[in-house]
Amino acid sequence: MPAYRERRVRHDLLTLCKNPNLAAEITIEAAETLGVDAAIIFSDLLLPAEPMGFRLAYGSGEGPMIEPALRDRAAIAALPESLGGELGFIAEAIARVHDHFGPKLPVIGFAGAPFTLASYLIEGGASRNFFHTKRLLYGDHGAWALLMQKLCPILVETLSQQVAAGAAVIQLFDSWAGTLSENDYRHFVLPYNRLVIEAIQALDVPVIYFSTGTGSYLETLNEAGAAVIGVDWRVELDTAWRRLGYACGLMGNLDPMRMLAPADELKRTVQRMLKQTREHPGYIFNLGHGILPETDLEQARRVVEWVHEYSG
Repeated sequence: MPAYRERRVRHDLLTLCKNPNLAAEITIEAAETLGVDAAIIFSDLLLPAEPMGFRLAYGSGEGPMIEPALRDRAAIAALPESLGGELGFIAEAIARVHDHFGPKLPVIGFAGAPFTLASYLIEGGASRNFFHTKRLLYGDHGAWALLMQKLCPILVETLSQQVAAGAAVIQLFDSWAGTLSENDYRHFVLPYNRLVIEAIQALDVPVIYFSTGTGSYLETLNEAGAAVIGVDWRVELDTAWRRLGYACGLMGNLDPMRMLAPADELKRTVQRMLKQTREHPGYIFNLGHGILPETDLEQARRVVEWVHEYSG
């Protein structure tokens, strides 16, 4: 969005995330401009890194950089188990968005899932093969369990603060879960996702669990108990929901590249997706991953209009 790009000229990403006024303004502006049915808070899943003792930076045109990389049991043991109010600016931004919209538009809070957050800390940023993460995962089961025992309370703490501030829904992003086999996911990830999801849903707030590259084991993902499973574009919606037994909500899964297609092609795709899901309640239209910067704003607005028109 042009207004967001103007802000990025004046402020770096972390400044925008940490300033509740700016984060709320960006959230509200996006939701109102696009005409969507919920406002997801402008934030970043790596914000817990700094209060945990890491240096976090975003290089120009690069992904996140985290120092020092978390590579051994001693460093894991030294991590805090609580951040207190150090991420309170996220909750404050949510409260401002909630006050702005009131009951008209729900606010979505979010965090990175334990495995994805851990992988960023271990790798020191993004990775292609997750060499260091998997070496720790396979080589020292005790260290991995200790790391999960450190991260889960922190995630529950910050997400609970978001709920208290007015978040009506929580989304858990597990962007890198698809790097694991189903067996590894079941043993090293699923128990901790279940812990976080159960803790938040005990607050009477539903959780959306979103991951990528995990279409081959959707049934296992669903064992974590989230109210909604988000899927990427690599699996058909009707196939995914049928495999899930229609027992949970479903979110997804337009390929972000499809947003760059001609309008008539894009409209046919949107209609096909809605036709696949209209027989069952509980579907949330969304992209199958993050929107690309090259996406035309008016094209995005048209997609929202088509969803409202066709589903109505």
